[in-house]
Amino acid sequence: MDLKLQGRCGIVVGGSRGIGKAIALELANEGVDLVIAARNAERLEQTAAEINSTTGRRIVPLICDVTSRDQVDAMVAEAASSLGALHILINSGSAPGGSPTAVGYIETIVDEDFLEDFNIKYLGALRCTRACIPHLKQSGWGRIVNISGLNARIAGNLSGGARNTSLVHFTKTLATQLGRDGITVNCIHPGITRTERTAELLQTRAERDGTTPLEVEASDYAKGSPRANAIGRMVDAAEIAHLATFLCSDRAWSVTGEVIAADGGGGSSVYY
Repeated sequence: MDLKLQGRCGIVVGGSRGIGKAIALELANEGVDLVIAARNAERLEQTAAEINSTTGRRIVPLICDVTSRDQVDAMVAEAASSLGALHILINSGSAPGGSPTAVGYIETIVDEDFLEDFNIKYLGALRCTRACIPHLKQSGWGRIVNISGLNARIAGNLSGGARNTSLVHFTKTLATQLGRDGITVNCIHPGITRTERTAELLQTRAERDGTTPLEVEASDYAKGSPRANAIGRMVDAAEIAHLATFLCSDRAWSVTGEVIAADGGGGSSVYY
């Protein structure tokens, strides 16, 4: 299927590693030139070089802290200038898992850490989107994909639930506001996903238990395990990237304001 993305230009926030990196690679494979933005300069440079070498597309690494409006505005302005236009924004910036003092029991919550989690994920997405919208409107065609998370649907993680649920409302509101400008806005809820970080965690557990990462994962997703899902394995970041790339395509015009879980069919709740 031709996704008709050849020649488009975009920004992947949080694009130096994890799900963001996987999405950047998949978009580039479809012919999209990109800015990848994150805080770690060395990792950004390495990822940009890797994706460029693999795909031949132009990949521009830009340092940006999404908690700063000035940095976000400067990053978006430079991205539009460097690429010549903007059509796509992927909001994938976050602190994975959140601060330990913002996710647990309410008695242990530290206000400043809770607000920092929210500032990075929700307000970070808001700042990046606000800066990009004039460029998307100028192009007359735009795609915004917000990477949220299943804590929005699961009780227990106070910070994760709040920040992820806020992105759902943000997605629906923007879809309503921007649809007639040719811009769609959607949200993806990944569950636990295979990334560099989860691979390290599996390796640590395997070394502790005297087994292998594959055996640890098989145990986690065995039928009856609390972590088990319908497909019996961990979802890979590349699979999240496939979904995000489809939502960015001309083939997904009718999909906007939606939230799609991509966790391999975890849980038994029914959503309609």
